[in-house]
Amino acid sequence: MRTLFDMNNLADNDQETLAIVPDDDLEELRIDDPVFPLLPLRNMVLFPGVVLPITVGRQKSIRLIREAHAQQSLIAAVAQRSSSVEDPKEEDLYPHGTVAKILKILEMPDGSFTVIIQGKQSFAIREIRSTEPYHTAAVELLPIVRIDKDDQEMQALIDSIKDVALKIIRVSERQMPDVVMVIKNIEANNFWINYIAASCPLKIEDRQTLLKTTSPREKCNLLLSLLVKELQLLELKQDIQKKVKSDIDRQQREYLLQQQMKTIQAELGDNSPDREIQELEERSQQKKWGAAVAEAFKKELKKLQRTHPSSAEYATQDNYVRLMLDLPWNEYTEDRFDMNYARQVLDEDHFGLDRVKERIISHLAVLQLKGDMKAPILCLVGPPGVGKTSLGRSVARALGRKYVRMSVGGMHDESEIRGHRKTYIGAMPGRIIQNIKKVQSSNPVFVLDEIDKVGYSAQGDPASALLEVLDPEQNTTFVDNYLEVEYDLSRIMFIATANTLSTISPALRDRMEIIEVDGYVTEEKIAIAERHLVPGRLEEHGMKDSGIRFPEETLRYLIDNYTRESGVRELNKKISAVLRWYATRMAEKAPFDPVISCDRIREILHAPKYRREDYEGNDYAGVVTGLAWTQMGGEILLIETSLSRGSGTLTLTGHLGDVMKESAMIASAYLRAHADRLQLQPEWFEKWNVHLHVPEGAIPKDGPSAGITMVTSMASAWTQRKVRPRLAMTGEMTLRGKVLPIGGVKEKILAAKRAGITHIVLPEGNRADIDEIEPLYLEGLEFKFVDDISEVLDYALLEEQVSHPLRIALPESTGKD
Repeated sequence: MRTLFDMNNLADNDQETLAIVPDDDLEELRIDDPVFPLLPLRNMVLFPGVVLPITVGRQKSIRLIREAHAQQSLIAAVAQRSSSVEDPKEEDLYPHGTVAKILKILEMPDGSFTVIIQGKQSFAIREIRSTEPYHTAAVELLPIVRIDKDDQEMQALIDSIKDVALKIIRVSERQMPDVVMVIKNIEANNFWINYIAASCPLKIEDRQTLLKTTSPREKCNLLLSLLVKELQLLELKQDIQKKVKSDIDRQQREYLLQQQMKTIQAELGDNSPDREIQELEERSQQKKWGAAVAEAFKKELKKLQRTHPSSAEYATQDNYVRLMLDLPWNEYTEDRFDMNYARQVLDEDHFGLDRVKERIISHLAVLQLKGDMKAPILCLVGPPGVGKTSLGRSVARALGRKYVRMSVGGMHDESEIRGHRKTYIGAMPGRIIQNIKKVQSSNPVFVLDEIDKVGYSAQGDPASALLEVLDPEQNTTFVDNYLEVEYDLSRIMFIATANTLSTISPALRDRMEIIEVDGYVTEEKIAIAERHLVPGRLEEHGMKDSGIRFPEETLRYLIDNYTRESGVRELNKKISAVLRWYATRMAEKAPFDPVISCDRIREILHAPKYRREDYEGNDYAGVVTGLAWTQMGGEILLIETSLSRGSGTLTLTGHLGDVMKESAMIASAYLRAHADRLQLQPEWFEKWNVHLHVPEGAIPKDGPSAGITMVTSMASAWTQRKVRPRLAMTGEMTLRGKVLPIGGVKEKILAAKRAGITHIVLPEGNRADIDEIEPLYLEGLEFKFVDDISEVLDYALLEEQVSHPLRIALPESTGKD
């Protein structure tokens, strides 16, 4: 037999058939005086050969099923005349049923059973033998009459039944792929007729008539007539549904027409759209816009009046007109011309950042004298966490202006700046106009955050759109694609923030006034933590009056061992982590010491996260300390050179970039060309390999500022001379030995101080940078300014050689060890 269904996935439906298709056709039972227990079925009729899942819940039926299954005996399944009868009598049962075999019993969680039975042969009840514990009856098995496969009339009848059955399935829109497969592929005709009778939507009475009919021809004719009636009924239902849907659509159309008629009638009198337009006109009379904008508004308002309120264009036009009214045309907040108050606000919110503060104060002074000066466009460049973004809010508070912050990092659509044409569905103005509408002021402090991270895509280049916004000569007539009229942005104080200038286009960089915001030294971080971070976090955690305090030595320990940054963002997180530990102790009412010690920091934050970048000494030849700049601030950078006998090759390792590799090759070429200055023999360069390495090879490194450090490292390796103790250097060099200035001087000096450096070699061109740095940063440092690499070597290399120097001179040379 071939099973067409999984018996483990059965649903409890009124009539769900399960086909187990026999290879041959149905077989007759050979039983003398057959007596079977009767299983009443509700709303279903079992046909021979068909497998049927039934739910058994009545106690008599459960007992019948259990005993029959245990004895592996057959049962007699017979349909009830009424499904509402709980304990059916003989008169409640149809006289014909089907002998069935129990295939499987599935016990349900509610105590009922799902039983899978298969019909074997139909029967007629002769007499009821017993009613307890369940009904048993003597039955007469009805003969199974085979269908002659050579009978063409019967085959035509069967094909007709197939066609009608498939049409019923298609018209009823029921998902019955299993039935379709059986209808198309089954070959056992007697079983096939029973399966169709059980599967198609027929009444119980009709199924009973089919069940008791033994003549195949009579049975097929009856089945075909029943199926045709069912098909006609389904088609009639389908036609009625289409007509009903058509009537509903017509009613909806009539409703819309009636609503439009009401609107037209209402427009003849005092109606809502007229009142709205009148309100818009009254609002427009209070706006301070210019003549050109007023004329444009009148034109758009007339267009709105001509548009029907029920049309889609009305909402679009209404939104546009209301946007024009909502914008603060020529509406400005009054600046606070109090220099002392401005200084007080800026100093309260931020420690340091003197250059930025002085620029704001100077702008306020000029504004006080002239009155209508265009606002500056500043760009604060510095490492993360130094307060660039929050400075904008402080500036707004100091000037008494509204504050807007817009992050442009990751922006890749020009429409974010200029807006969309209002003809597009879902069009809206750009974020510049949206934010101005939000703050209701035409002279806010507008922060463009992360301007160095603006992207571009097929939708345009937002950085190019910002050129007009940030150009004082153009932003007086800024045109948003949605607004389509000029808007004056010149009174807005734009403050852009960036971590680096390298990713900002030159044209955009040229339109901004660049102010570098340097990182903080440890002393500044301690002061910031004491004044701002600790009080703010105590209040944030509800511990303002708890008495908890961070001593200065604890803050210094926390900064040196658990943070590695130029700003204070990570320090702020660590302070919050410590206070959360104390908050837990307070909530648990556990005792604690309010004075936070270094040991307590180690207990809460575990082992130190960072190792302090300390100077490593001058005991090895070829090891020199350089200074590097990163987006996180300054760092020290060790350069190591070693020599090995070979053929004079130069090896560079440490994940170096192209520029840094070129600096190493320039350093090697310079030493070859000026070997006599260091008393080096030219033939040594052909007999010794040079390996230059920059530690932490997983980190990419590039830039020209390590040039003089590489020369000094190679020179120390060749001469085996010690390098001046606690010395660091930075500077680019040319092939002829000239030392060129570099950038990031303050960050590099901070890194040197953290590492315990006391002597720093800088290019002469950076002397002016040192003069601009506050004395606090320079305490304990000695600077050597150089123009030529020879000055570097004379200052950096001592006459003393390292212990156990490498023997560079070859046996035939006269060089010293």
